[in-house]
Amino acid sequence: MRYAFYTADVFTETIFGGNPLAVFPDAVGLTGQQMQKVAAEINYSETVFVLPPATPNGTKRLRIFTPKAEIPFAGHPTVGTAFVLVAIAAIPRTGSEMTLYFEEGVGIIPVKVLWEDDQPFYSELTAAQLPEIGPEPPPIPILAEILSLKPEQILTGEYAPQALSSGLPFLLIPLRDQTAIAAVKLRRELWQQYLSSFWASSVYVFTFDTSSRLIDLRARMFAPNLGIEEDPATGSAATVLGAYLAQRDYQMCRQPGQERLLTWQVEQGIEMGRPSLLKIQVTQSADSIEKITVGGSSVLVSQGMMEIPVF
Repeated sequence: MRYAFYTADVFTETIFGGNPLAVFPDAVGLTGQQMQKVAAEINYSETVFVLPPATPNGTKRLRIFTPKAEIPFAGHPTVGTAFVLVAIAAIPRTGSEMTLYFEEGVGIIPVKVLWEDDQPFYSELTAAQLPEIGPEPPPIPILAEILSLKPEQILTGEYAPQALSSGLPFLLIPLRDQTAIAAVKLRRELWQQYLSSFWASSVYVFTFDTSSRLIDLRARMFAPNLGIEEDPATGSAATVLGAYLAQRDYQMCRQPGQERLLTWQVEQGIEMGRPSLLKIQVTQSADSIEKITVGGSSVLVSQGMMEIPVF
């Protein structure tokens, strides 16, 4: 059968920037095996297959595949699919701001879409799960070897490496500066030995040393287990990064019921030649994190048809 698909660049305002995404807006009739074959053929970080909702509260059900595996949640496919579906009018516009509810493996994820000049320009997910903390990662000298760095290039103390998950686990590793993050080269044999079976095998490195005072952090992400050598923009990792940063921000709200909003701008994909910009917002109360959102712009790139055989 022939299936329509669209591609978009996500977390960018410029075509050929950001993170590419393929979306099949009507995937009814495809099996999981077929979806996996298609995702491997397209070979983007993720490909999304859109299905009718299975619950009364859902707008659509999403199945998300990397080239190697189906995953329960991912950020750039979630915000990018919302943008694509409203841009092609697969979901009718309801106003200058509208919210879609996507059923994914982690639960129902609200995604806000903003319009300007009769075009969608920004989409933003709200994490369905607040991040959980994983086990202690390997020691700093081992992490440095895995990344082809010196131990002193990895931060310690308050900003030590930590494993976190909001549906998809990541090992967050803070680095000292842009020189360190640019020098990262994943040594696959060491990653295989120490991290391939770790609770969080996907590696997310970041630094507070950025290209502009308007940018708060620079990041890179590597996920060999998922078939992703390096990702230009990783919304699910940005979700747990927001929790990591908020946990270390001690200007807490002091009055019961009082909340404050923390915001960070994160650049990613610079080393790949696909600059991306992600906006993280964390709503924090006196004793907990209440809400995490990750958003950004997207642009449509192409549309086409694919003949998908039955097997």
